Amino acid sequence: MTTVAITSGTVAVVVVVFLLDLFAVLLAMSFLRREQEAAGEGAAVVRPAEEAAKPAGAKTTKVVTRREFFRRSWLASLGLFAAEFGLATIAFLWPNLKGGFGATFTVGTVDEILGAIEETNQPYYFGAGRFYIVPYDGSGKDEATGTDYPSQRVETDGLMPLYQRCVHLGCRVPFCLQSQWFECPCHGSKYNRAGEYQLGPAPRGMDRFKIAIEGDQVTVDTSEIVQGPPRGTNTIHQNPEGPFCA
Repeated sequence: MTTVAITSGTVAVVVVVFLLDLFAVLLAMSFLRREQEAAGEGAAVVRPAEEAAKPAGAKTTKVVTRREFFRRSWLASLGLFAAEFGLATIAFLWPNLKGGFGATFTVGTVDEILGAIEETNQPYYFGAGRFYIVPYDGSGKDEATGTDYPSQRVETDGLMPLYQRCVHLGCRVPFCLQSQWFECPCHGSKYNRAGEYQLGPAPRGMDRFKIAIEGDQVTVDTSEIVQGPPRGTNTIHQNPEGPFCA
């Protein structure tokens, strides 16, 4: 099962922008309607003496009052603000073509990643993509829970990317060097090295991303979040290797 990588904060921003722009349009329309009504009433006033005094073919010059000038300036400023705010928000939400979250990242070679993991004794963290890459030597399947990593394309050549966000309430989950587990400092959810649920209030294991190897380069696609395995999944049978950090 997969979910699109759109956060509740993003949805809230979109809704706010839509409502603000809608309010600005409705307000502008109401002012324009009032101005048209006022212009219609002014046109109904006939001044024969003034009209007769004008030369034939002379153009009628409409005088803009101070009130009309400020009203039009205010409406133009409001429209400009709405347009700028809407465009700025769209630019903020639009996927970053240079590699922002939601894009496909080229992380490095398999040897580079495995070498960094072995040297530090912890998962390889890729901040721009908000994920860890962990070494994986499990079966990839758990018949009891229906977990099948190969079919989800979240594991290849002994590497698996895990989304850094805790599936409980969204805190970032650090890796504990002592226990060799992922431990959420917010509410105590704990996951083994493969991101599979072990303890705490989390409803499932850590979410994942699809991974591929092109040539010798590892690529991770963060445009789609692959939901973590259900509770009870344990394909690596790893006990904590030391005291917990959280």
